[in-house]
Amino acid sequence: MKSVGIMNAAVMLLLLGITASAYGGQEKQEEKARPAQQQQSRPEKQQQAQAPKPQQQHQQQQAQAPKSQQHQQAQAPKQQPQHQQQQSQAPKQQTQRQQQAQTSKPSQQQHQQQMTRGQQAQGQRQGGEQRQQQASSQRPQRTQEAQARQRAEPAVRLSARGSGRISDERFHSNFGREHEFSIGRPVLVGGYSRFQYGGYWFGFVEPWPADWYYTDDVYIDYVDGGYYMYNPYYPGARFSISVVI
Repeated sequence: MKSVGIMNAAVMLLLLGITASAYGGQEKQEEKARPAQQQQSRPEKQQQAQAPKPQQQHQQQQAQAPKSQQHQQAQAPKQQPQHQQQQSQAPKQQTQRQQQAQTSKPSQQQHQQQMTRGQQAQGQRQGGEQRQQQASSQRPQRTQEAQARQRAEPAVRLSARGSGRISDERFHSNFGREHEFSIGRPVLVGGYSRFQYGGYWFGFVEPWPADWYYTDDVYIDYVDGGYYMYNPYYPGARFSISVVI
């Protein structure tokens, strides 16, 4: 009986030893597994710690966005004054253009006036030359008898310029370019040479032109405040006469 008891005690000791060794091995395996788990958990923690970075970047972007907007807004007022300066300069340029246009207009008008005056003067010269050519071609042929008779006439005796005037009605009806006549021959009245036409007596203030004949057709016109005699055969030539009252 004692031997059986000893055997049972030995078996119990063996079992206890086996369980103790098995428990110790499990603890060693658990201790070995823990670092691995800790190592595995550390990257997860690091990832979790790093995970908020995108949110921080987003917050930084949001924080930077107002700065960029503020920078743009700060630059915008600089651009606006430039635009305002351009707008303020635009009326000045328009006024300068208008002033230049206004200053150029009188010069253009003056140039046009000078051109028209030059054309008119040229036309008058050409017209005068044509009239002279026509008059020279239309001059009456002077016969030797007419030339001798003209030379035989005494020189006219001049008188002072009178103050007599012809009424407008009589002047328009008997005098002017449309009314030509021939004086025939001057006569002496009171010691001065006279001729009569249109109901008036006229005296000579200037000598009778040498190329004119008393038989030529002449006319009387009122020019520059006085009466003058003209000969169509000699355009531009004239001499002064006076009305004798």
